[in-house]
Amino acid sequence: MSTPILELDNLGKTFEADGHRVVALDGVSLTFNRGECHAIVGESGSGKTTIANLVLGLMPATSGSMRFNGVALPAERTKAHRRAIQLVQQNPLSALNPRRSVGASVRLPLDVHGIGVSRERGARVAGLLEEVGLEADYARRSPRGLSGGQRQRVAIARALACEPELIVLDEPTSALDVLVQARVLQLLQRLRQERGLTYLFITHDLAVVRAIATRVSVFQKGRLVETGPVESIFANPQSAYTRQLIGAIPVVTEEEAKIRNVIRAGTPTPLGTE
Repeated sequence: MSTPILELDNLGKTFEADGHRVVALDGVSLTFNRGECHAIVGESGSGKTTIANLVLGLMPATSGSMRFNGVALPAERTKAHRRAIQLVQQNPLSALNPRRSVGASVRLPLDVHGIGVSRERGARVAGLLEEVGLEADYARRSPRGLSGGQRQRVAIARALACEPELIVLDEPTSALDVLVQARVLQLLQRLRQERGLTYLFITHDLAVVRAIATRVSVFQKGRLVETGPVESIFANPQSAYTRQLIGAIPVVTEEEAKIRNVIRAGTPTPLGTE
């Protein structure tokens, strides 16, 4: 059996504010297997964003440890770690520098990490844009001139530029309408399969989880409630909290059902590249 790409061992995070102690994450042990889309779900304040920040090294853990490819993750991430673990944020407009062109934003990781020969990086940027469904001439555009779905594709291309092993996706489709959301989810599914990527997918939306994830972990108030394959959790949830979350999923309309089936099948869709 292969080594998990990411392991959390009794991970905890506590914040102190105005003399009050807030436990954001309480002794979480969790394994992320290579090549899976592992969704972290829960309501606001459940600890899911704290997990993302700890994995990315944006804040230190209070207790416990993490291992990446079987090796302990240091508090100060190395350049190799920053390249191997990438982030796609919820709001691509705030994530992309409006003063940089799309091409400059996608090229920046190539320059920072010295990926490829300098004179060939322009062609590499064009290839990355095409891989996420955008024409090469988008490189000359400003992020502000793009739609929300197009900006998120640029953010994904920028993450791919580093040739990562693990991508943390923090609510990557929550700001998009249902049709654009479906296209982006389909793109993410295809990229994971083609590149052998692993996703840590942060979301509050179990309908999205049902469409794209292979495994799901449910959190409540900083604690892991239950974890398992998506099919098992949805068919036979063990905790009352998970049953409550699943029960709150809106009834799927015929249109949404068709979109979900397209995402799962991974087949081309005529929905466009919005």
